[in-house]
Amino acid sequence: MTKSLSLIVVLVVAAVVALSSIFIVDERERALVLQFGRVVAVKSDPGLAFKIPLIQEVVRYDDRILSRDIDPLEVTPLDDRRLVVDAFARYRISDVEEFRKAVGVGGIPAAESRLDSILRSQTREILGSVSSNDILSTDRAALMLRIRNGAIEEARNLGLEIIDVRLKRTDLPTENLDATFARMRAEREREAADEIARGNEAAQRIRAQADRTNVEIVSDANRQSEITRGEADALRNAIFAEAFGADTEFFEFYRSLAAYRKSLRGENTTMILSPESEFFDYLRSDRPSGPGQASRLRLESEAGDASEPGDASEPGDVTILAPEPAETLQQEAAAPSGEAETSAPGVPATDP
Repeated sequence: MTKSLSLIVVLVVAAVVALSSIFIVDERERALVLQFGRVVAVKSDPGLAFKIPLIQEVVRYDDRILSRDIDPLEVTPLDDRRLVVDAFARYRISDVEEFRKAVGVGGIPAAESRLDSILRSQTREILGSVSSNDILSTDRAALMLRIRNGAIEEARNLGLEIIDVRLKRTDLPTENLDATFARMRAEREREAADEIARGNEAAQRIRAQADRTNVEIVSDANRQSEITRGEADALRNAIFAEAFGADTEFFEFYRSLAAYRKSLRGENTTMILSPESEFFDYLRSDRPSGPGQASRLRLESEAGDASEPGDASEPGDVTILAPEPAETLQQEAAAPSGEAETSAPGVPATDP
């Protein structure tokens, strides 16, 4: 019984020792075998590995590419225009033994803290040596490559390999945004004012050209119309001259009728002329019969027997007055204004 119990105890102890001496290395990690804090073996191949129980221990590190975001930092380029830069880096542990010696028991958090210091220092140094336009341009890939190359050597001392460094965002400080936006707005307003001024100048030029063209067209039209009117007047005068030469009596009759038509207009017409005036040649009954006899008779029938300015006339009547003697005209001229009306012989007048 005692031998059986001792055998069981020995088997259990042997199983525990055997299990504690075996460990598994994953393909995504690397393992360090430490003995009293000193590295005695590096296990990078995946699979089973062995160690001395109770004396040796195993420390595992991620063998994949890791990402590290850098806290936003403020940089000052050559043109003294402050910028806030947000960047990140990709890295991996290239030498786990060197990594263990550099960071000790702090592991990856301690390594990332030191990596942040390296990247921030390189970012300030590289971005401070160029202008803000170079940082904000699309050709800033060269700047990111310079930051990576500058941090590689320092990161190698930590057992790290920096794969890439990228600038995620580059902004102005919050206190400078309003001033920048105001300057941009003023610049755009100035450009808009320039465009408006150029547009107004072009409009004035086009308007002046249009006015000039309009004046030229109207002037040419007036010139053409005057030429046409002159040619028409010449043709009319030629026709009148030909008609006058063909029949003098008829021409005089036609011109008299036109004069009667223009002078004897309106509802009431008063004419103060001498009875012997040539204007009444076709209205007198003692004129020999001719082409105007019928018109004379018609006008005499419309005129009626009214011979004094005081006679009432119906609308459409024509009153023909003979001139007063010289003594009567002098008396009327001496009378108060409004009591008599004086007209020179041969001048048409219309009753108010």
